[in-house]
Amino acid sequence: MKIGRKQLGVLALTIPVAIGVYLAIDRLILNSGLPDGLIQVNGRIEGDHVTVSSKFPGRIRELLVREGATVTVDQVLIRLDDSQTTARVQQAKHAAAALEAQVEAAHMTLAVLNLDVPLAIERADAQVAKAKDTVDKALSVEREARSDAQRFRDLAEKDQASIQQRDQATMRWEVAQKDIAFARSALLQATKELAQAELGWKRIRAKESDVNALERQRDQAYAVLDEAESVLKDLTITAPTSGTVTTRMINAGEVVAAGAPLLELVDLDRLYLKVYVPEVQIGKLRLDLPARIFTDAFPEQPFDATVRYIASKAEFTPKEVQTPDERVKLIYAVKLYLKENPDHRLTPGLPADAIIRWKDDVAWAKPRS
Repeated sequence: MKIGRKQLGVLALTIPVAIGVYLAIDRLILNSGLPDGLIQVNGRIEGDHVTVSSKFPGRIRELLVREGATVTVDQVLIRLDDSQTTARVQQAKHAAAALEAQVEAAHMTLAVLNLDVPLAIERADAQVAKAKDTVDKALSVEREARSDAQRFRDLAEKDQASIQQRDQATMRWEVAQKDIAFARSALLQATKELAQAELGWKRIRAKESDVNALERQRDQAYAVLDEAESVLKDLTITAPTSGTVTTRMINAGEVVAAGAPLLELVDLDRLYLKVYVPEVQIGKLRLDLPARIFTDAFPEQPFDATVRYIASKAEFTPKEVQTPDERVKLIYAVKLYLKENPDHRLTPGLPADAIIRWKDDVAWAKPRS
C-alpha cells in the first residue's frame, strides 16, 4: 500500500506527539523514582468545615471568639440580643401560672362536689323516706278517723251518741284529711329536693369538662412557654462541635438574618489530605491503606495517615494542575485522613506530598521532587 506525501506529513507530526505523551506518562506516573508498591501524590490539607449560624434573626450583643480560637462542643460563641424574647418568656410564665392556679381551684371544687353530692343525695333520700312514712301514718289516722266519724253519725241517728261526740269525730276526720294533704305536700317537696340533689352528678360531669378544658389551656400555655424558652436558648449560639475558628463573617453589633453564616469551624483533629490519583494507578488502592504525609514546614517529620475515601467516579484533572498533557488524563479523588495532628501543627490549606504504600513488604521512602 502506498502512502502519500500528505499522510507521511501527518505521521511525521503524530509520532513525536505520541512519543512525548508516553514519555511524560512514563516519567510522571510509571517511573516516579519510587519502589514498586509506593505511590506518590500531592494535594492540600483540608478539614470538614462546620458553618455556625443562628436559627433566628437578631442583633449580635456579644462575640466571644475570633479567628484561630480553639473551641469545645457546646462552648458559647455568640449571644444575640434577647431582651424582647426574655419579656415574652416572662409573659408566658405568668400566663401558665395563672392557668395552673385555675386548674388547681377547679380540681378542689370538683373534689368538694364529689364529696358533697353523695351526702346531699343521701340526706334528700332520707327526707323522702321520712315523708313517705308520714304520709302512710296520716292515711292510717285518716282511715281510723273516717271510720269513727261514720260510726258516731250512725249512733247519733239512733240517739246512742250525743251530737257533740258526732261533731268531735267529724272534726278529727277533717283534721286527718288535712294532715294527709300536708304530708303529701312534704313528700312532694322532699322528692323535688332529691331530684335536685341527684342533679349533682351532672354538675360533677360539667365540672370535669371545665377542668379538662382548663388543663388543655394550661398545657397550651406551657407549650407557648417552652417555645419561648427554646427561642431564648437559641439566641445563645454554642459550638456544634469541637474545632478551630477559621472564618468569622460578622462583628458585634451587626444585625444578622436567620440562617446566615456567622462562623466556620474546622476540627483540627480530623484533617485529611485530598489528592488525585491517575486512572492507571487507582486499581492499586483500597481503603485502610497506610500513607505518610510530608510538608515543607516539617520536612523531617512525616505524619501517618490512612486511606479513608476513594471516589467511585473518575474526573478530569483540574486545569490548574500540572502541564496540559496531564490535564487530559482521568483521575480519582482520594482522601488520606491523618491519624493525629500533634499540637495542631497542620492546618487547612497547607500543601503537602504523600506516599501511599499498597504493598506491605516495601520500605517507606520520601517523596521525589
